[in-house]
Amino acid sequence: MNVRVLLADDQPLIRTALRMVIADAPGLEVAGEAGTGDEAVRLAGELAPDVIVMDIRMPGMDGIEATRRITRASASAQVVVLTTFDDDENVHGALRAGASGFLVKDMALDDILAAIRVVAAGDALIAPGVTRRLIAAFTGRPTPGALPGITEREREVLTLIGRGRSNGEIAAELFISAATVKAYVTRLLVKLDARDRVQLVIIAYETGLVP
Repeated sequence: MNVRVLLADDQPLIRTALRMVIADAPGLEVAGEAGTGDEAVRLAGELAPDVIVMDIRMPGMDGIEATRRITRASASAQVVVLTTFDDDENVHGALRAGASGFLVKDMALDDILAAIRVVAAGDALIAPGVTRRLIAAFTGRPTPGALPGITEREREVLTLIGRGRSNGEIAAELFISAATVKAYVTRLLVKLDARDRVQLVIIAYETGLVP
């Protein structure tokens, strides 16, 4: 079954480019297109796409509010936010609104396709190379805080997640199995009431686990 994608961007050229590459990509199809945040919310409810690729800056309702409404309406909604890192200071708000990650608009189209597949599979994704810089910039100066109910091992796992480590890398560093790491991640999501791995990264920064 194909991954159904809703494109939400007020720039027709970007939607056209994405639509063309998605049409040629195995296992992906465009379920619909929206030029405003209001339209994105409406189509997300009507079409129930697997992934919504959401621009942040759109006329009327912006992508952050649209993301918030979509994810509140459906716990399974997977939103990937498009942003221009150099001038967009709303990424943290988008992640807090429930986005499963973000893509930088100057990424290669093949990388965007790969990101759509990653998010559709239930994982979260942040554009490579900007994780620490972007999260640190938009969460502000982290203040060490308590994490009640978190064990020392869970704290170690959360710290490594905040540093951008994959499950395999965490397993190797802590000398445990990948399955055990996955279990720790699942427990952290529940204990910290986090939607996905991206929000765990934010929590790691906000609580000072990652400087």
